Amino acid sequence: MFITSCGVYSFTGTTLSPDIKTVTVNNFVLATAGGPANLPLTFNEKLKEYYQRYTNLKVVPANGDILLEGNITGYELVAVAPTAQDQAAVNRLQITVLVRFYNNKDETKNFEQAFSFYQDFPQGQTLSQNESRLVPKILDQIVLDIFSKTAADW
Repeated sequence: MFITSCGVYSFTGTTLSPDIKTVTVNNFVLATAGGPANLPLTFNEKLKEYYQRYTNLKVVPANGDILLEGNITGYELVAVAPTAQDQAAVNRLQITVLVRFYNNKDETKNFEQAFSFYQDFPQGQTLSQNESRLVPKILDQIVLDIFSKTAADW
């Protein structure tokens, strides 16, 4: 039995060209009010770790074959699901990240796009009671969405 490959498929679901060997993740910065002070650092590390875990790419500090950079542009607490008493039954924490992606091997893949995700928590609880639980979940989903757009071409 023979296995042939076109060189663009991998068992991790990525569709990166085989000539892409490195990725650079420039530090994302907090460009909004609010949010934990370590939010950009946490996001940067999650993004780098995801590429290391799910691709064969080497994370390099500069001049990668693909480059990700951008800003955390939103950290918002929104009241949703109003009740008859004119109060919110649920609060929503939403984080938005603006990503600029550059593929130095194929410039047609370059893009700039906002990625956003949220988690809800009960009205009777404060953000500080939920932040340490919700932020990692939100960032995990945003990282997955970015990875899917950049490496899996979805």
